[in-house]
Amino acid sequence: MLPLFAELRERLRERPGRALNLPGLRLREASVLVPMFERGGEPWILFTKRPSTLRSHAGQISFPGGGRDPSDETPLHTALRESWEEVGIPPESVDVLGMLDESPTVTQYRIQPFVGVIPGDLDYRPSAEEIDLLIEVPLAHLLRPQASRREIWKHGGDEHVVYFFDYGPHVIWGATARILVDLFERARGLPSFEEVRSP
Repeated sequence: MLPLFAELRERLRERPGRALNLPGLRLREASVLVPMFERGGEPWILFTKRPSTLRSHAGQISFPGGGRDPSDETPLHTALRESWEEVGIPPESVDVLGMLDESPTVTQYRIQPFVGVIPGDLDYRPSAEEIDLLIEVPLAHLLRPQASRREIWKHGGDEHVVYFFDYGPHVIWGATARILVDLFERARGLPSFEEVRSP
């Protein structure tokens, strides 16, 4: 295991993800897995691109995940089940490091993200109905200043910061980008993370 992954585990144990506190607003539960892996001695992150035919988040880049089913015992069960159904990641192959803060979506969901390490040589089996493309991105690329930007958008009369990460022709934004920003904020100051961020 990369030192970064071990350091992240400790950091996420010290400060587990926080639940949303939005009184009076009822949001449906959802969970995602932030799949990290090692390749060539470097940390990478796996993303999925959703088909343009889907009713919600069509064509967007996201993490494996979805809404919680009644049969899911915990939010983690949801993240692992969806990762298996969408991408073919066996639940037993995921080394869960911890969870990030819950994040709301404009589609009335509250997303609980879990960070997990998967094998770098995994044989993915993406669902044709739910996944258009799998995108593997080096962590070092996402941490380059020129790869990210932010804009101020208005929604519901309020201003919100919207984050964007560029990788070739792909643009990661919305809740997925917010989750990345939370991950990077948690990792800030970790020796291995700072090495990747400032090579």
